[in-house]
Amino acid sequence: MTELARFSINQMTVKQLSMPELVDSCRESGVANVGLWREPVQTYGLEATAKLVRDAGLTVTTLCRGGFFTAIDPRERAEALADNRRAIDEAATLGTDTLVLVSGGLPAGSKDLHGARERIADALAELGPYAEEHGVRLAIEPLHPMYASDRCVVSTLAQALDLAERFPAQQVGVTVDTYHIWWDDTAPAQIARAGASGRIHTFQLADWTTPLPEGVLTGRGQIGDGAIDMREWQRYVEDAGYTGAIEVELFNDGLWARDGREVLAETAARFVEHTL
Repeated sequence: MTELARFSINQMTVKQLSMPELVDSCRESGVANVGLWREPVQTYGLEATAKLVRDAGLTVTTLCRGGFFTAIDPRERAEALADNRRAIDEAATLGTDTLVLVSGGLPAGSKDLHGARERIADALAELGPYAEEHGVRLAIEPLHPMYASDRCVVSTLAQALDLAERFPAQQVGVTVDTYHIWWDDTAPAQIARAGASGRIHTFQLADWTTPLPEGVLTGRGQIGDGAIDMREWQRYVEDAGYTGAIEVELFNDGLWARDGREVLAETAARFVEHTL
């Protein structure tokens, strides 16, 4: 369906589906794009997944996730770099040009945000050329500030771009995710900044609903259920020159408890309702 031409279902939205079930559900719903996660890909098998999606005619829009660069211990940093090289290899095998990065939180006992962000830059300096050699772009995803201590010290698009702009755009750019930036009144200008240098590597949708669940990680609402104007943010990225896929990535216990095929069909319908 042409109205779903740019829609991509992120695997986490329907994580209750096995890899073959996800592919079958995409076929049934007329969905041609999918964002994959490393863990279920590894469970099913990297080569088997690549063949499955290729034979189904699906485009893999992103692979999640790389990152977690902020460790101080040399052994832990070396392990993180090695894992990210594997993630780049996996992305190339799956045929996607975008590896999404969740950069990492503060190491235990540390309160040094600046130092943590500089370690991210150090990692990108090592990984950027390797990614480019494999036809993969690294997409720094700023996460909402509530995740800064334990998950991602990059909290705004400005911070993400300050890191990305140290490197060529074909190596490092950003992920624009409505869930994480909708509150930030400087974000529209930063989207324009990212677009001007060709650094919007992926655009993701999720809604903001309250109250947040305990632990907050699974609080992403189905699009249309919360406070975010999806068309407004779509307009910002398109005015900045972005023409790529629009991926819906939801972490939501209520959605995961339902039939995954039903959730995928509902998400596609919500995409049409709230973006077209």
